Amino acid sequence: MSRQIVEIETKTFIRFWLVIFGFGLITWFVIRAQEALVIIGVAALLALAIRPLALKVDSIIGKKSQNRLASVLAYLIVLLVIAAVVAVIAPVIVSEFSKFLVSLPDTIKNADLSGLNSLAKNFGIENLSAEIAKTVDELSHNLLSSFGGGVVSGISTIGGIVGKAAITLILSLFFLLEGPELFNRLWDNLGAKKSKKDIKEEKDADIRLITEARIVVKKMSRVVSTFVSKQVTIALLDGTATALSVAALCLIFGVNASLALPMGMITMTFYLIPMFGQVIGASLVTLILLMNNPLMAVIWLAFYLVYGFIEVNGIAPKIQGNALNLRPIVILIAMIIGTYMFGLFGAIVAIPIAGCIKVLIEEYPTIRKIRAA
Repeated sequence: MSRQIVEIETKTFIRFWLVIFGFGLITWFVIRAQEALVIIGVAALLALAIRPLALKVDSIIGKKSQNRLASVLAYLIVLLVIAAVVAVIAPVIVSEFSKFLVSLPDTIKNADLSGLNSLAKNFGIENLSAEIAKTVDELSHNLLSSFGGGVVSGISTIGGIVGKAAITLILSLFFLLEGPELFNRLWDNLGAKKSKKDIKEEKDADIRLITEARIVVKKMSRVVSTFVSKQVTIALLDGTATALSVAALCLIFGVNASLALPMGMITMTFYLIPMFGQVIGASLVTLILLMNNPLMAVIWLAFYLVYGFIEVNGIAPKIQGNALNLRPIVILIAMIIGTYMFGLFGAIVAIPIAGCIKVLIEEYPTIRKIRAA
């Protein structure tokens, strides 16, 4: 009897340490492969985001046999949009900030700072405006030279980013083309059925459980693709509103109207970051407009605040509907966790992941019932 107890305790001891070792091995793998896992995650997310567009293109083509062609066309459309956004936004931001740094010393020299000079004399400073102008001039020159040096020294870093982006884009294309077929084969090989009705009719508990897993994964992928596609739709509306409003203000204030499209693309791009992206995009546009015409920047910001209120309370709920049906507190917690774990990428994927967890919680009673049967 005591020998049997010792054998059971030994088995329990071995299992315990095997579990600990397994968790340690998984943790080590995740830490070592973190960058690769992020690339795979971004590629999978991009493929899920493109999937609704591919289905739309497929319905326009009208030939189910050309489903792969529809996926490639949808992928190329998204690729061209991304390239256009980068090509339009980057030069404008660099140009505007460079122009601002170059003109800042002259702006301060020409400004009327006589009141400030008389106040500074009380503290023993003879010509404060000249000192400020000199300091700003040196600072702007240093910033411009360091910016130029940073561009040269950062070529290898940019090359690394471009390389990772290329791998991500290629992988997302493979996910888009091969993903659905691979998943269907996997489920078919495991013996999974296709619907809830099949679960009730099936007597084998293992097959019922696998079928439920298939349904859960399908629901989770639908949650991600629906959220991303609707977020993109609202971002396009936001960017259009910005571009049109900036174009109108440029005509009124005599500013170069070529600013309109880049400003629209900035708010559109940053809107894709949930909750905080709209604020970041609006701040960046306001800052760039401020460099051209302060009054124009103030008027645009006032317009955007009104539009943002209408968008958040009217347009967005209308388009998004009950795609995720998550409470604001849940969204905020998910974003904080995602941001601290994976930075910007974590902030973007936090809400879809929270939606997937919600699906798991909703389906858990069914899974528990199947396992108990």
